[in-house]
Amino acid sequence: MRSILFTLPFFVLIFSNSIEAQEKILSKEEAIDLVLENNLGIQVARNTKRIDDNNASILNSGYLPTVSANGGGSIDVQNTEGELASGETRRADGAETRRYNASIDVNYTLFDGLNRYYTYKSFKERSQQSELEVRQTIETTILQLFTVYYEVARLTENTKNLEEALQISKDRLTRAQYQFEYGQNTGLDVLNAEVDINTDSINLLNSRQQLRNTMRDLNLVMNQGLDTQFIADTTVVFVPGLQMENMHNEAKTNNIQLQLAEKDISISRYNQKATKSVFLPTIGLTGTYGWNESNNNSPLAFLLQNTSTGYTGTVNLTWNLFDGGSGITNIKNVKIGYENQELIKKQIELEVERDIRNAWDSYTNALYVLEVQEKNLQTNQNNFKRTDERYKLGQITSIEFRQAQLNLLNAELAQSQAKYSAKLAELQMLQISGQLLNVDF
Repeated sequence: MRSILFTLPFFVLIFSNSIEAQEKILSKEEAIDLVLENNLGIQVARNTKRIDDNNASILNSGYLPTVSANGGGSIDVQNTEGELASGETRRADGAETRRYNASIDVNYTLFDGLNRYYTYKSFKERSQQSELEVRQTIETTILQLFTVYYEVARLTENTKNLEEALQISKDRLTRAQYQFEYGQNTGLDVLNAEVDINTDSINLLNSRQQLRNTMRDLNLVMNQGLDTQFIADTTVVFVPGLQMENMHNEAKTNNIQLQLAEKDISISRYNQKATKSVFLPTIGLTGTYGWNESNNNSPLAFLLQNTSTGYTGTVNLTWNLFDGGSGITNIKNVKIGYENQELIKKQIELEVERDIRNAWDSYTNALYVLEVQEKNLQTNQNNFKRTDERYKLGQITSIEFRQAQLNLLNAELAQSQAKYSAKLAELQMLQISGQLLNVDF
């Protein structure tokens, strides 16, 4: 039984050393760089931005003319018979006529009721909106990154604390064995120490397993190899000087949801103006430069070969006086859509105000909890130090020592949890206020 009890912590120690030897420190800045470069969601958003930029270019505006080249040829074989003025009758069998033509056509819309003007404006707004969507994706991904990154950091600290707890239990077992050998205690203290070692070893193994799983989650966000090992930076620095009023004002101006809603309103406004082009005429210009040639070997033909070149210009006007009412219906529907976008923006404004107030309360509450947990940790550290001294002097039992050890461990875990919870609450508040990408992490 004793050999089994000692095998587990020995395995934990060997496994820990092999893992640590393969790990490297991954700083927050390096993690951000990897996400911005490799994250698949960000890449998709950037590609969507490229598509919208293409749509907003002059080549898709309708302001440029269309140019087309046309060419053709035909062969006509006919049996003909005709009577000349002199009364002579002539007949041509298999008379062949060859015709060739080529032309370049240019079409340009001079005026289309301002439809292309407002459509082009709409494409420009959509391109700017797409840029905001890239920023939104980056913000969301960065917050996701640090949610996982700080979880890795928390589990790293937890693992370290559990390793220290295991070492304390090992030292306690060694002391209990010496005392048992010299008849200073019973074998019960030795057995209790062995049970506590097994408990601490299992807790340590579970913590390491959680750490490895969370590392894989982080590698997935950074689009890295899932088995890449690293050490997270456990340093947490809070942004100084944050104030509720400033956060509220920043949210009204820089919140990404509000900015996207404003772009939706602008796009709807341009669409509404573009639909009114149905009431105005369309004026177009058409130009053609062509070449034609005809060859005829019939003796009855007036001309055996005819060649012509020249150009033609045409101005046309089209005015759809009544389209059955579909244009009017479309204008009404677009107007309703514009009104909906304004209502949606008002709803988002209310939600953002609620979110920033909730985020501020969560942030301040998390800072207070962190302060309390740090004081609690200091108290438990002092208590364990005194308990350890008294245990060495034989003034308290092993059960009392174990309770002080567990109190210290729980205080360490709670302080670590409070620290990272407060930092995540701060990041969430910065995201709502639109300042997430403007601060140091």
